[in-house]
Amino acid sequence: MGASRKGRGRYGLYVIGAAAGREPRYGRCVMAGRVFFFLQHATYEPAFQAATMGITAAAMGDEVYFVFAFDALRLLVRGAYGEPATGREQEEAARAESLGVLAPARMLAEARSLGARLIACDTTVRICGFEPEALSGTLDEVMGMASLWRLTDGARILTL
Repeated sequence: MGASRKGRGRYGLYVIGAAAGREPRYGRCVMAGRVFFFLQHATYEPAFQAATMGITAAAMGDEVYFVFAFDALRLLVRGAYGEPATGREQEEAARAESLGVLAPARMLAEARSLGARLIACDTTVRICGFEPEALSGTLDEVMGMASLWRLTDGARILTL
């Protein structure tokens, strides 16, 4: 019935019509060029999710921002981003390592080397007990909420 076409590169593949019992058609949907991951939690599971999606988006050429707040910010500053917090997470981390999967902190560093930026809101930084100047190197930028809000305009936003 319909012609098939598969998207590549910055295009995502999606199926049209399969759910309605018709022959599936493939088309392209343009992905957003800017992606934000708002992170409040950063034990193994949420850190793994954010890091895998972030490194994938950065590798595909998207502009990637990881926005750290509260526990995620504290763990990042302590060097404990992505560390397992429960027995289940310890088992998952061990299985991932046996599969050759990078740890979340390593994926975050790789994403950063591909251009991803680590940022935080200046008020949140202060609420967490840090001075913005002390986080240079750990974060790429500390900015006001209004600047952060404007930066998200037209972007895809995920919260973890």
